[in-house]
Amino acid sequence: MKFIGCYPFTDSGVKSQVAEPLMHVPIFPLNSIVLPRGRIPLQLFEPRYIDMLTRCLKEDRGFVVVLLRDGLETNSTAAFYDIGTYVRIIDFQQLENGMLGITVEGQSKVAVVKTWRAPDGLNMGDAEYLVEEAELAIPEAFSELPVVLKALLKHPVVNDLDMNVSFSDARDVGWRLTELLPLDKQEKQRLVELQDPLERLERLHALLEALE
Repeated sequence: MKFIGCYPFTDSGVKSQVAEPLMHVPIFPLNSIVLPRGRIPLQLFEPRYIDMLTRCLKEDRGFVVVLLRDGLETNSTAAFYDIGTYVRIIDFQQLENGMLGITVEGQSKVAVVKTWRAPDGLNMGDAEYLVEEAELAIPEAFSELPVVLKALLKHPVVNDLDMNVSFSDARDVGWRLTELLPLDKQEKQRLVELQDPLERLERLHALLEALE
C-alpha cells in the first residue's frame, strides 16, 4: 500500500497545495496517540524536551508524535512506530508540579522515513506526509459510534481540550475513538495506519462489540 502523498492541512485547516517533506523534525515517542484535529496534553520535564519546545516555538514549527513500540517514554533508546502525526503546540503553561504543560493538536499523518539521535538524546527524523483521508459520511450500520464518542468526550479531562468534532465525518469519529477508547496500543497503531475511514469504523465497531 502506498501511503506517501501530498495535501497536508495548514494551521488554518486549509489543504496546502504543496507538501514539502518534514526535514530534521523532532520525534516524540509516547504511550499515547494523537491524530489529525485531535488534541493531547503533555508534561515536559526532561531538558531535551524543554529545548525542543523552545526551538519549536522560536521557529514556529511542530514535531512528530509516534507510538512507542518498546521501552519507556523517558528512554532515549526506546523503539517506536514509523507512522505518526505531525502536531503543533497550541498552548503551554507552568504546572503546579513544576513541570511545563503543553497541549498539541494533530495536523497531518506522516511516515517517518529516517531517524537519528541528537547529542542531547532527542530523537530526530525526516518525515513525509501521508495521503489525506477522504471525508465520508457515517453509514447507518455504524450510527452508534458517534453516540459512544459523545459519551467519551464528556470526561472532564477530554472536555477541557475543547476539541471541535464533526460527528457526521467518518474520519473525525474514527480518529477520536482511536485516541480515546481503552484499546491495546498495537491495535491503536493498526487503526492509525488505516487510510480508509470506513475500514477504521468497521474495525472499531467490531472492537466495541468485543469489549461489550
